[in-house]
Amino acid sequence: MFKAIFTNSFGILFSRILGFIRDFLTASVLGANVYSDIFFIAFKLPNLFRRIFAEGAFTQVFIPAFARTKRKAVFSANVFLVFLSIILLIALLVNLLPSLFTKAIAVGFSAETIEMASPYVAINFWYLPLVFAMTFLSGMLQYKHHFATSAFSTALLNLSLILALYLSHDKSQSEIVYYLSFGVVIGGILQLGVHLVAIYKMGLSKLLFGGFKHLRAKSTLIKHDSKKFRNNFFPAMWGNSTAQVSAFLDTFLASFLVTGSISYLYYANRIFQLPLALFAIATSIALFPRIARYLKNNDEKKAKENLRKAFWFLTFLLTASTIGGIILSREITWLLFERGAFSSNDTQNTTMVLQMYMIGLLPFGLQKLFVLWLYAKEMQGKAAKIATISLATYVILALSLISPLGVSGLALASSMGGVVSFVFTIRAFGVSDFLEILRSKNSVYLLLSAILFTSLLLFLHRFTSALII
Repeated sequence: MFKAIFTNSFGILFSRILGFIRDFLTASVLGANVYSDIFFIAFKLPNLFRRIFAEGAFTQVFIPAFARTKRKAVFSANVFLVFLSIILLIALLVNLLPSLFTKAIAVGFSAETIEMASPYVAINFWYLPLVFAMTFLSGMLQYKHHFATSAFSTALLNLSLILALYLSHDKSQSEIVYYLSFGVVIGGILQLGVHLVAIYKMGLSKLLFGGFKHLRAKSTLIKHDSKKFRNNFFPAMWGNSTAQVSAFLDTFLASFLVTGSISYLYYANRIFQLPLALFAIATSIALFPRIARYLKNNDEKKAKENLRKAFWFLTFLLTASTIGGIILSREITWLLFERGAFSSNDTQNTTMVLQMYMIGLLPFGLQKLFVLWLYAKEMQGKAAKIATISLATYVILALSLISPLGVSGLALASSMGGVVSFVFTIRAFGVSDFLEILRSKNSVYLLLSAILFTSLLLFLHRFTSALII
């Protein structure tokens, strides 16, 4: 298990390092203004649909269903064709009516800004069908316990965007956004390509293409599996989409605030997402196929033992990241972004947003771990109800906090929604089972480590603050 976690973590770390290089180049070239807001809006829409349709919900329903079905080739071919058809239809609609979709996620933009952003939205959206195909192939690879390709493939997207920034450095800001938009699509093509190579090398190409070959003749044999998959997918889609809907509402509400607010949210969230992806997402990706197989074989004891080990591993890392992220938020933002068009005022605003996001790191990360138990047990309906409560909490708090705290209030509302989601997920998992995990001696070591780590960071903070000033 830990080998798979470290593979995922290293791949994600490599990709995120390139992502931060991409981000500080973007911050240096575009800063935090209308053009940076336009690109983040254009890139946010396909990412919203990607995380709802492709990554979270699809993978968490597909892997248990793929493990359970006796006709894996035909089942997987059927699922792929149905979902790809839907996603291509959505992509076509976005390209036919780009202004409508742009206005839907940035209502606060003026008519002129929406008109400027629409072509970029249309281009960026072609990333979605590419990344869905990649995610489908990734699910098959994960079932075979191959994680490296998916973990490292995001680096190709970042490399594509870095190259786009390099080639467009002497262009106008509108042209730079065009280069970045085409860079997104090219990055998607590269990601899909390496997954096709991995499928071939893992010996899964015969299964994949055999399913397409025999789909028409054997489609009736997978009716039950396909129906169960659809019934589980839609609750899972909603359960996984609430974080993305929250991010969508962040952008929607921030578009009514001062120019640059959307960019502050983006830059702060990029930093917040690093430990979340590096530790929580990497752990859950590695753990999920294992837990799904144990539960399928009615071996709940081994499933819980793996969950316990992952919990303490993740709790230690996320606690350290939370303390470090809050104490050193200004230093981190200054180091990564403050250059070129990104001013000290932008650093200050991004820092406040980042601190609010970091409050939710531990509950968000642990919730991702325990919700796997619900999905592996096919309790998608329960997970969807929890997600609805979390989203409702976010909406109420966002509307309450946006006036007194501005863009920072939106980040704090997101964190509080994560806390609520974690509490209800633990109730669904079983409070007594969770307390059994907490009663281990690891909790004492965690507390001592947190105290020592906080002391070290406070000393480092005092030292680096003098340097920045």
